[in-house]
Amino acid sequence: MSILFNDIFLRACRKEAVPFTPVWFMRQAGRYQSEYRAIRERYSFFEISHHPDVCAKVTRLPVEKLGVDAAILFADIMTPLKARGLKVEIVEGVGPVFNHPIRTGADFSHWRSLDAASDLPYVLETVQLLHQQLNVPLIGFAGAPFTLASYLIEGGPSKNYHRTKGFMYAHPEDWAALMEDLAEMTLNYLHAQIRCGAQAVQVFDSWVGALSAEDYHRYLAPTMQRIFSELKKTHAVSLYFAAGAGHLLPEWNQLPVDVLSIDWRTSFADLGRLGIEKAIQGNLDPSLLLAPLPMLKERAKRLLEERNGKPGYIFNLGHGIFPEVSEDKLFALTQFVHAYSQQLGSQ
Repeated sequence: MSILFNDIFLRACRKEAVPFTPVWFMRQAGRYQSEYRAIRERYSFFEISHHPDVCAKVTRLPVEKLGVDAAILFADIMTPLKARGLKVEIVEGVGPVFNHPIRTGADFSHWRSLDAASDLPYVLETVQLLHQQLNVPLIGFAGAPFTLASYLIEGGPSKNYHRTKGFMYAHPEDWAALMEDLAEMTLNYLHAQIRCGAQAVQVFDSWVGALSAEDYHRYLAPTMQRIFSELKKTHAVSLYFAAGAGHLLPEWNQLPVDVLSIDWRTSFADLGRLGIEKAIQGNLDPSLLLAPLPMLKERAKRLLEERNGKPGYIFNLGHGIFPEVSEDKLFALTQFVHAYSQQLGSQ
Protein backbone atom coordinates (compact mmCIF):
# COMPACT_ATOMS: atom_id res chain seq x y z
CA MET A 1 0.00 0.00 0.00
CA SER A 2 1.27 3.46 -0.88
CA ILE A 3 2.74 5.58 1.91
CA LEU A 4 0.39 8.33 0.69
CA PHE A 5 -2.66 6.18 1.39
CA ASN A 6 -5.53 8.33 2.67
CA ASP A 7 -7.20 6.42 5.53
CA ILE A 8 -9.29 9.34 6.88
CA PHE A 9 -12.52 7.56 5.91
CA LEU A 10 -11.59 4.38 7.82
CA ARG A 11 -10.52 6.37 10.86
CA ALA A 12 -13.84 8.24 10.89
CA CYS A 13 -15.73 4.95 10.62
CA ARG A 14 -13.88 3.80 13.75
CA LYS A 15 -14.66 7.11 15.51
CA GLU A 16 -10.99 8.05 15.66
CA ALA A 17 -9.71 11.62 15.47
CA VAL A 18 -9.36 12.94 11.90
CA PRO A 19 -7.89 16.21 10.52
CA PHE A 20 -11.01 16.87 8.41
CA THR A 21 -14.38 15.28 7.64
CA PRO A 22 -14.09 12.61 4.94
CA VAL A 23 -16.43 12.70 1.94
CA TRP A 24 -17.82 10.18 -0.50
CA PHE A 25 -21.09 10.09 -2.39
CA MET A 26 -23.46 7.22 -2.98
CA ARG A 27 -23.74 6.47 -6.73
CA GLN A 28 -20.60 8.59 -7.20
CA ALA A 29 -19.74 6.53 -10.29
CA GLY A 30 -22.45 7.05 -12.86
CA ARG A 31 -24.36 8.92 -15.50
CA TYR A 32 -23.52 12.47 -14.38
CA GLN A 33 -19.94 11.83 -15.61
CA SER A 34 -19.13 12.29 -19.30
CA GLU A 35 -16.42 9.60 -19.11
CA TYR A 36 -18.93 7.13 -17.71
CA ARG A 37 -21.49 7.94 -20.42
CA ALA A 38 -18.81 7.30 -23.05
CA ILE A 39 -18.06 3.89 -21.51
CA ARG A 40 -21.78 3.05 -21.46
CA GLU A 41 -21.91 3.62 -25.22
CA ARG A 42 -19.64 0.57 -25.54
CA TYR A 43 -20.80 -1.60 -22.64
CA SER A 44 -24.13 -2.34 -20.97
CA PHE A 45 -24.40 -1.83 -17.20
CA PHE A 46 -23.74 -5.49 -16.38
CA GLU A 47 -21.07 -5.86 -19.10
CA ILE A 48 -18.92 -3.28 -17.31
CA SER A 49 -18.62 -5.62 -14.32
CA HIS A 50 -17.39 -8.41 -16.60
CA HIS A 51 -14.37 -6.32 -17.66
CA PRO A 52 -12.25 -5.73 -14.53
CA ASP A 53 -10.05 -3.05 -16.11
CA VAL A 54 -13.11 -1.07 -17.28
CA CYS A 55 -14.95 -1.60 -13.99
CA ALA A 56 -11.89 -0.48 -12.02
CA LYS A 57 -11.66 2.67 -14.15
CA VAL A 58 -15.33 3.52 -13.54
CA THR A 59 -14.82 2.97 -9.80
CA ARG A 60 -11.70 5.19 -9.75
CA LEU A 61 -13.17 8.09 -11.75
CA PRO A 62 -14.87 9.88 -8.80
CA VAL A 63 -11.71 9.63 -6.70
CA GLU A 64 -9.64 11.14 -9.49
CA LYS A 65 -12.17 13.80 -10.53
CA LEU A 66 -13.83 14.77 -7.24
CA GLY A 67 -11.11 14.13 -4.66
CA VAL A 68 -13.40 11.99 -2.45
CA ASP A 69 -11.95 9.97 0.41
CA ALA A 70 -13.30 6.53 -0.52
CA ALA A 71 -14.20 4.57 -3.64
CA ILE A 72 -17.16 2.23 -3.86
CA LEU A 73 -17.03 -0.80 -6.12
CA PHE A 74 -19.03 -0.30 -9.31
CA ALA A 75 -21.56 -3.13 -9.37
CA ASP A 76 -25.25 -3.73 -8.71
CA ILE A 77 -27.02 -5.35 -5.77
CA MET A 78 -28.43 -7.85 -8.29
CA THR A 79 -24.98 -9.09 -9.32
CA PRO A 80 -24.84 -12.13 -6.97
CA LEU A 81 -28.44 -13.12 -7.80
CA LYS A 82 -27.63 -13.10 -11.53
CA ALA A 83 -24.54 -15.19 -10.80
CA ARG A 84 -26.81 -17.80 -9.19
CA GLY A 85 -28.76 -18.12 -12.43
CA LEU A 86 -31.75 -15.89 -11.64
CA LYS A 87 -33.20 -14.03 -14.60
CA VAL A 88 -33.10 -10.32 -13.82
CA GLU A 89 -33.04 -7.36 -16.17
CA ILE A 90 -32.13 -3.76 -15.39
CA VAL A 91 -34.83 -1.83 -17.25
CA GLU A 92 -33.87 1.78 -18.02
CA GLY A 93 -36.02 4.17 -16.02
CA VAL A 94 -37.54 1.31 -14.00
CA GLY A 95 -34.84 -0.72 -12.23
CA PRO A 96 -34.35 -4.46 -11.63
CA VAL A 97 -37.18 -6.61 -12.98
CA PHE A 98 -37.81 -10.33 -12.33
CA ASN A 99 -40.19 -12.11 -14.71
CA HIS A 100 -40.90 -14.93 -12.24
CA PRO A 101 -41.43 -13.36 -8.81
CA ILE A 102 -41.52 -15.46 -5.66
CA ARG A 103 -44.95 -16.55 -4.46
CA THR A 104 -44.14 -19.61 -2.30
CA GLY A 105 -41.10 -21.24 -0.73
CA ALA A 106 -40.99 -23.69 -3.63
CA ASP A 107 -40.03 -20.80 -5.91
CA PHE A 108 -36.58 -20.47 -4.30
CA SER A 109 -35.97 -23.87 -2.70
CA HIS A 110 -34.08 -25.07 -5.81
CA TRP A 111 -31.65 -22.13 -6.01
CA ARG A 112 -28.01 -23.11 -5.89
CA SER A 113 -25.76 -21.38 -3.36
CA LEU A 114 -23.29 -18.69 -4.37
CA ASP A 115 -19.60 -19.52 -4.72
CA ALA A 116 -18.14 -16.05 -5.18
CA ALA A 117 -14.73 -17.25 -6.37
CA SER A 118 -16.13 -19.34 -9.23
CA ASP A 119 -19.37 -17.44 -9.90
CA LEU A 120 -18.01 -13.87 -9.75
CA PRO A 121 -14.28 -14.02 -10.56
CA TYR A 122 -14.50 -10.78 -12.58
CA VAL A 123 -15.85 -8.86 -9.58
CA LEU A 124 -13.11 -10.17 -7.32
CA GLU A 125 -10.45 -9.41 -9.92
CA THR A 126 -11.76 -5.83 -10.03
CA VAL A 127 -11.45 -5.58 -6.24
CA GLN A 128 -7.88 -6.85 -6.40
CA LEU A 129 -7.01 -4.35 -9.14
CA LEU A 130 -8.49 -1.47 -7.17
CA HIS A 131 -6.68 -2.51 -4.01
CA GLN A 132 -3.44 -1.97 -5.95
CA GLN A 133 -4.52 1.19 -7.78
CA LEU A 134 -6.34 3.30 -5.19
CA ASN A 135 -4.85 5.65 -2.62
CA VAL A 136 -8.15 5.70 -0.69
CA PRO A 137 -10.13 2.84 0.88
CA LEU A 138 -12.35 0.68 -1.31
CA ILE A 139 -15.91 0.06 -0.12
CA GLY A 140 -17.34 -3.27 -1.20
CA PHE A 141 -21.06 -3.77 -0.95
CA ALA A 142 -24.07 -6.03 -1.18
CA GLY A 143 -27.83 -5.72 -1.04
CA ALA A 144 -29.52 -6.55 2.26
CA PRO A 145 -31.93 -9.50 2.45
CA PHE A 146 -35.11 -7.42 2.84
CA THR A 147 -34.33 -5.15 -0.09
CA LEU A 148 -33.34 -8.07 -2.33
CA ALA A 149 -36.47 -9.94 -1.25
CA SER A 150 -38.64 -6.94 -2.12
CA TYR A 151 -37.49 -7.12 -5.75
CA LEU A 152 -37.78 -10.91 -5.84
CA ILE A 153 -41.34 -10.89 -4.48
CA GLU A 154 -42.71 -7.72 -6.10
CA GLY A 155 -41.08 -8.56 -9.45
CA GLY A 156 -39.50 -5.09 -9.56
CA PRO A 157 -39.56 -1.74 -7.76
CA SER A 158 -42.60 -0.98 -5.58
CA LYS A 159 -44.18 2.06 -3.95
CA ASN A 160 -45.75 0.21 -1.03
CA TYR A 161 -44.19 -3.31 -0.76
CA HIS A 162 -47.61 -4.85 -0.10
CA ARG A 163 -46.69 -8.20 -1.69
CA THR A 164 -43.40 -8.38 0.20
CA LYS A 165 -44.95 -7.65 3.58
CA GLY A 166 -47.93 -9.87 2.78
CA PHE A 167 -45.55 -12.77 2.06
CA MET A 168 -43.71 -12.03 5.31
CA TYR A 169 -46.93 -12.05 7.35
CA ALA A 170 -48.67 -14.97 5.63
CA HIS A 171 -45.68 -17.28 5.15
CA PRO A 172 -43.37 -16.70 8.13
CA GLU A 173 -41.52 -20.01 7.70
CA ASP A 174 -40.87 -19.39 4.00
CA TRP A 175 -39.84 -15.81 4.86
CA ALA A 176 -37.34 -17.07 7.43
CA ALA A 177 -35.92 -19.52 4.87
CA LEU A 178 -35.61 -16.75 2.27
CA MET A 179 -33.85 -14.48 4.78
CA GLU A 180 -31.44 -17.29 5.65
CA ASP A 181 -30.70 -17.94 1.99
CA LEU A 182 -30.08 -14.27 1.19
CA ALA A 183 -28.04 -13.69 4.36
CA GLU A 184 -25.76 -16.61 3.45
CA MET A 185 -25.30 -15.23 -0.06
CA THR A 186 -24.62 -11.72 1.25
CA LEU A 187 -21.98 -12.94 3.68
CA ASN A 188 -20.27 -15.15 1.09
CA TYR A 189 -20.13 -12.23 -1.33
CA LEU A 190 -18.88 -9.67 1.21
CA HIS A 191 -16.30 -11.99 2.73
CA ALA A 192 -14.89 -12.61 -0.76
CA GLN A 193 -14.65 -8.86 -1.43
CA ILE A 194 -12.89 -8.32 1.91
CA ARG A 195 -10.41 -11.12 1.21
CA CYS A 196 -9.57 -9.49 -2.12
CA GLY A 197 -8.87 -6.07 -0.60
CA ALA A 198 -12.08 -4.19 0.30
CA GLN A 199 -11.33 -2.30 3.52
CA ALA A 200 -15.00 -1.46 4.17
CA VAL A 201 -18.34 -2.97 3.18
CA GLN A 202 -21.72 -1.29 2.93
CA VAL A 203 -24.98 -3.21 3.18
CA PHE A 204 -27.67 -1.47 1.13
CA ASP A 205 -31.11 -1.95 2.68
CA SER A 206 -32.62 0.81 0.58
CA TRP A 207 -36.32 -0.03 1.07
CA VAL A 208 -36.40 -1.43 4.62
CA GLY A 209 -37.93 1.85 5.82
CA ALA A 210 -41.23 0.36 4.58
CA LEU A 211 -41.24 -1.80 7.74
CA SER A 212 -42.43 -0.67 11.15
CA ALA A 213 -39.96 -0.96 14.04
CA GLU A 214 -42.04 -3.84 15.42
CA ASP A 215 -41.89 -5.79 12.15
CA TYR A 216 -38.19 -5.04 11.69
CA HIS A 217 -37.50 -6.41 15.17
CA ARG A 218 -39.55 -9.55 14.57
CA TYR A 219 -38.85 -10.43 10.95
CA LEU A 220 -35.48 -8.92 10.14
CA ALA A 221 -33.32 -8.02 13.15
CA PRO A 222 -32.04 -11.60 13.70
CA THR A 223 -30.88 -11.76 10.07
CA MET A 224 -29.08 -8.41 10.26
CA GLN A 225 -27.59 -9.32 13.64
CA ARG A 226 -26.09 -12.42 12.06
CA ILE A 227 -24.70 -10.54 9.04
CA PHE A 228 -23.02 -7.77 11.03
CA SER A 229 -21.79 -10.16 13.73
CA GLU A 230 -19.96 -12.18 11.07
CA LEU A 231 -18.59 -9.05 9.41
CA LYS A 232 -17.34 -7.84 12.80
CA LYS A 233 -14.90 -10.78 12.80
CA THR A 234 -13.11 -9.39 9.74
CA HIS A 235 -10.68 -6.47 9.51
CA ALA A 236 -13.16 -4.41 7.43
CA VAL A 237 -15.46 -1.71 8.78
CA SER A 238 -19.18 -2.10 8.10
CA LEU A 239 -21.82 0.44 7.08
CA TYR A 240 -25.62 0.10 6.92
CA PHE A 241 -27.74 2.19 4.56
CA ALA A 242 -31.46 2.74 4.06
CA ALA A 243 -33.62 5.66 2.98
CA GLY A 244 -36.54 6.95 5.02
CA ALA A 245 -35.73 4.67 7.94
CA GLY A 246 -35.08 7.07 10.82
CA HIS A 247 -37.74 5.27 12.89
CA LEU A 248 -35.54 2.14 12.78
CA LEU A 249 -32.46 3.79 14.31
CA PRO A 250 -33.09 2.39 17.82
CA GLU A 251 -33.19 -1.11 16.28
CA TRP A 252 -30.07 -0.44 14.23
CA ASN A 253 -28.26 0.83 17.29
CA GLN A 254 -28.44 -2.71 18.69
CA LEU A 255 -26.59 -4.17 15.68
CA PRO A 256 -22.80 -4.75 15.74
CA VAL A 257 -22.31 -2.41 12.77
CA ASP A 258 -19.72 0.39 12.69
CA VAL A 259 -21.52 3.14 10.72
CA LEU A 260 -25.20 4.03 10.32
CA SER A 261 -26.38 6.06 7.32
CA ILE A 262 -29.07 8.68 7.86
CA ASP A 263 -30.94 10.77 5.32
CA TRP A 264 -32.18 14.36 5.38
CA ARG A 265 -35.31 13.39 7.33
CA THR A 266 -33.14 12.64 10.38
CA SER A 267 -31.17 15.38 12.13
CA PHE A 268 -28.16 15.18 14.41
CA ALA A 269 -30.47 16.40 17.19
CA ASP A 270 -32.63 13.32 16.56
CA LEU A 271 -29.57 11.12 17.04
CA GLY A 272 -28.91 12.75 20.39
CA ARG A 273 -32.47 12.22 21.58
CA LEU A 274 -32.34 8.56 20.52
CA GLY A 275 -28.98 7.95 22.19
CA ILE A 276 -27.26 6.91 18.92
CA GLU A 277 -23.52 6.82 19.55
CA LYS A 278 -22.31 4.93 16.47
CA ALA A 279 -20.41 6.62 13.65
CA ILE A 280 -22.78 8.40 11.25
CA GLN A 281 -22.84 8.84 7.49
CA GLY A 282 -25.08 11.35 5.69
CA ASN A 283 -27.28 13.26 5.46
CA LEU A 284 -27.45 15.93 2.74
CA ASP A 285 -30.58 15.89 0.57
CA PRO A 286 -29.36 14.98 -2.96
CA SER A 287 -31.82 17.52 -4.41
CA LEU A 288 -29.64 20.27 -2.93
CA LEU A 289 -27.07 19.39 -5.59
CA LEU A 290 -29.37 21.28 -7.98
CA ALA A 291 -29.45 24.35 -5.73
CA PRO A 292 -27.16 27.36 -6.33
CA LEU A 293 -23.65 26.66 -5.06
CA PRO A 294 -23.79 29.26 -2.23
CA MET A 295 -26.94 27.62 -0.86
CA LEU A 296 -25.40 24.15 -1.17
CA LYS A 297 -22.30 25.26 0.72
CA GLU A 298 -24.45 26.93 3.39
CA ARG A 299 -26.35 23.69 4.00
CA ALA A 300 -23.12 21.70 4.15
CA LYS A 301 -21.66 24.30 6.54
CA ARG A 302 -24.69 23.95 8.78
CA LEU A 303 -24.32 20.15 8.90
CA LEU A 304 -20.65 20.40 9.82
CA GLU A 305 -21.39 22.95 12.53
CA GLU A 306 -24.21 20.82 13.96
CA ARG A 307 -21.85 17.85 14.14
CA ASN A 308 -19.35 20.22 15.78
CA GLY A 309 -16.28 18.10 15.32
CA LYS A 310 -17.73 15.08 17.11
CA PRO A 311 -15.73 12.01 15.99
CA GLY A 312 -17.30 9.44 13.74
CA TYR A 313 -18.81 11.48 10.90
CA ILE A 314 -18.62 10.80 7.16
CA PHE A 315 -20.14 13.46 4.89
CA ASN A 316 -22.42 11.88 2.30
CA LEU A 317 -25.82 12.22 0.68
CA GLY A 318 -29.00 10.78 2.16
CA HIS A 319 -29.40 8.87 -1.13
CA GLY A 320 -27.54 8.58 -4.43
CA ILE A 321 -26.35 11.09 -7.02
CA PHE A 322 -28.66 11.38 -10.03
CA PRO A 323 -27.74 12.11 -13.68
CA GLU A 324 -28.60 15.82 -13.73
CA VAL A 325 -25.97 16.70 -11.12
CA SER A 326 -22.95 18.79 -12.14
CA GLU A 327 -19.53 17.21 -11.61
CA ASP A 328 -18.08 20.68 -10.99
CA LYS A 329 -20.55 21.24 -8.17
CA LEU A 330 -19.67 17.90 -6.56
CA PHE A 331 -15.98 18.79 -6.75
CA ALA A 332 -16.65 22.20 -5.17
CA LEU A 333 -18.73 20.59 -2.40
CA THR A 334 -16.01 18.05 -1.63
CA GLN A 335 -13.37 20.77 -1.43
CA PHE A 336 -15.60 22.91 0.77
CA VAL A 337 -16.33 20.10 3.26
CA HIS A 338 -12.63 19.27 3.54
CA ALA A 339 -11.58 22.89 4.04
CA TYR A 340 -14.39 24.02 6.36
CA SER A 341 -14.25 20.94 8.60
CA GLN A 342 -10.49 21.40 8.93
CA GLN A 343 -11.06 25.04 9.84
CA LEU A 344 -13.66 24.04 12.47
CA GLY A 345 -11.28 21.48 13.94
CA SER A 346 -8.50 24.02 14.35
CA GLN A 347 -10.62 26.54 16.25
